[in-house]
Amino acid sequence: MSRRIFVGDIHGCLDAFDRLLAAADHRPGTDRVIAVGDLVNKGPDSPGVLRRMIELDAAAVLGNHDYEWLAEGRIADPTLAAWLRARPLTLVFDDVIVVHAGLHPQWDEARLGRLEGDDVDFALNVRYCTATGERPPSDWPPPGEPYRPWYTFWSGPKRVVYGHWARAGLTVSAHATGLDSACVYGGALTAWIPEEDRFVQVPATG
Repeated sequence: MSRRIFVGDIHGCLDAFDRLLAAADHRPGTDRVIAVGDLVNKGPDSPGVLRRMIELDAAAVLGNHDYEWLAEGRIADPTLAAWLRARPLTLVFDDVIVVHAGLHPQWDEARLGRLEGDDVDFALNVRYCTATGERPPSDWPPPGEPYRPWYTFWSGPKRVVYGHWARAGLTVSAHATGLDSACVYGGALTAWIPEEDRFVQVPATG
């Protein structure tokens, strides 16, 4: 059976990524690896992570750090830069939507293929918002009402898989799953395999 292995924010932590795939019993050519963005920055080997993604024929959405590295020209290898630049903001499956940070409460699925301007910033950076999608001046400390975690406004039917929120850690709510478990800060790297309804984690350092 083919499986999808959704992976949280890797941030250049190639060793943890490799160990996570081993822990998930990744089967090359059969399983599909799908990353929720922030492949680069902060960790020790961002180019290595990009090369591994290409070797795996893996899928990914852009994260805010990926977007910034591309904008700043921080990827020296043009092959790696071109691959990362071709990543979309969202990926849509029959049962799951993948985005780096979150979805606006008023977006429908048809909107996801044509995000631009402020929509791009929202998809890459949101944590808290109101029912109309207004974001607070700051995400920390928690801003309180009327702001709430964006996923509390998302009612499905598809589950959203996202990253970006290291402080929150692994988060499973009614219609969303957050996979950023702060690997680059010494936490863990997390994967979700929906076909087995299973989470796999490895510590940041082996």
